[in-house]
Amino acid sequence: MNYFLFVWLLGDHTNPMSVHSFTIVQKIPARIDEVWNFFSDPSNLNQITPSELKFEILSAQINHSMYAGQVIEYYVRPLLNLRMYWMTEITHVADKIYFVDEQRFGPYSFWHHQHHFKILDGGVEMKDIVHYKIPLGFIGDIANTFFVRKKLKRIFDFRFSKTEELFGKWMS
Repeated sequence: MNYFLFVWLLGDHTNPMSVHSFTIVQKIPARIDEVWNFFSDPSNLNQITPSELKFEILSAQINHSMYAGQVIEYYVRPLLNLRMYWMTEITHVADKIYFVDEQRFGPYSFWHHQHHFKILDGGVEMKDIVHYKIPLGFIGDIANTFFVRKKLKRIFDFRFSKTEELFGKWMS
């Protein structure tokens, strides 16, 4: 097989159609300080991650006060119980408004996760906006269609439920 065709098949990184995204909005009946302090503390990631992922934080010094430039390293087992290294960097922080984590090394060829917080009467609206790209070009797109997207939905559904368990259910 032609080398360039092989490289293209494995990873056409110029195709914007291969970048996937989703948004999740959750209303939380708690004060902004409580919600912000919980979600901006990387040591709480374990509580909001499904146990089957066997999430393990490696970073020796997890600072309870998130800051731009903070690097967080962990292992996760998203597929067939295979342990994968994942490193994210907190790239932007506006206290009690938003923060952004971006993958530096890990299972995705691109991962950008925005966490937005807005004060409401009676609580906080939390909005997650995630953009991601799977490696391996069209093979990654197929994997996304049949596996990755569903797995991410289960992870964020778990987080939604766990958030309700920790802070209560929003009553409209």
